[in-house]
Amino acid sequence: MRHRSFQLAALALAALLHHQQAANAADGLPLERWRSYAGVSWEPSKDGKDPAPFAASVSAPIAGLHFDARGTAYVSTPRLVSASAPATLSRLDTRAETGPARLTAFPSISGNAVAAAPQDSLRNVLGFHVDRRNGWLWALDMGFVAGETEAPAGAQKVLVLDLKSGRTVKRIALDGVADRKGSFLNDIAVDERRRIAYISDSGMRSAPANMVGLIIVDFASGEARRVLDRHPGLQIEADVKVISHGTEVWPGNPLLLGINGIALSPDARTLYWTVTTGTRARSVPTSVLRNAASSDEQIASAIRDLGAVGGNTDGIVTDTKGKLYITDVTRNGIVKYDPRTRAMSLIASDDGVQWPDTPAILPNGDLVFTSSALNNHFAGSVKSGEERYELWRLPLDGRKTKAN
Repeated sequence: MRHRSFQLAALALAALLHHQQAANAADGLPLERWRSYAGVSWEPSKDGKDPAPFAASVSAPIAGLHFDARGTAYVSTPRLVSASAPATLSRLDTRAETGPARLTAFPSISGNAVAAAPQDSLRNVLGFHVDRRNGWLWALDMGFVAGETEAPAGAQKVLVLDLKSGRTVKRIALDGVADRKGSFLNDIAVDERRRIAYISDSGMRSAPANMVGLIIVDFASGEARRVLDRHPGLQIEADVKVISHGTEVWPGNPLLLGINGIALSPDARTLYWTVTTGTRARSVPTSVLRNAASSDEQIASAIRDLGAVGGNTDGIVTDTKGKLYITDVTRNGIVKYDPRTRAMSLIASDDGVQWPDTPAILPNGDLVFTSSALNNHFAGSVKSGEERYELWRLPLDGRKTKAN
């Protein structure tokens, strides 16, 4: 018993030291809870009062986030818990600081209708990209909604929408390069100059043998192709557990999520990605991906291992200087990777962060990310009325921010 007690004490001390080291490593930049919303609402505000919250707000957590050139926020509320949300893609009024998140369906309520033609309407959006160069929004539709074991024919797609009018600029079908039962179309990164998109297929619906892959979409031709199908560099890592706030996510039914967040360097010459049920970040030159003649073997040989992130991850983004920022769901913060020095470090962390998901860069250069305890919502452990959807802000220049 004395030996067992000593072991426990040693483990506790090691955990404390690790926590202190992580906290010290994260002391450099000020992390701020910027917005905190009690659920969501698609109702208009009257007389300046908070709108009525959507009755099933607990089933519509905010996940994805991006800003246009003017700082207007767009968010996704994926229909993974319930199909009842009026919209899966919306504009968010960040001027509001109280009550539910004030959402306006984009492009419209009818354009988000689950019962509409699956090839034309947005059914289940998690990842999307706001294209500031072309004035578009590239919406990645997973196709299926909660309760469906298979995406309807034509539902897996990319819809390119005009930001001003909401009209569909182009529809690119993905049924030929994604599996309607096994795929989990997670995130999208766009080379705005070449108009080429890269899509991560996490394959979670086919776990534990995840049908992971990378999909390349060409706007000009409207064609898509799949590469690195089930490649180990995109796959869940054996014996890795996803940890959030010190405990395993979904014990007994572990989260098995392959390639998740993806991002491009500012010159679009490098594609980065991370694996949630994994430990490392990787990259590959986009030149080999854009070459339709490249074999999977040639692409795989060009992959570079950037090293261990330090915790499990979700979304990633690059800034204008080429630095890569990764949400760390294990340490409740942000990890930075510098391609020039190849250094990976935790730069900000806060115990108040509940599953940091999608990071995005404001026009002024600040980093903002969503935090909505997604792991708990998907496990059904959040009670209705207790949901809290937050945006956290990190000024990358180190300055202290005001409340707004």
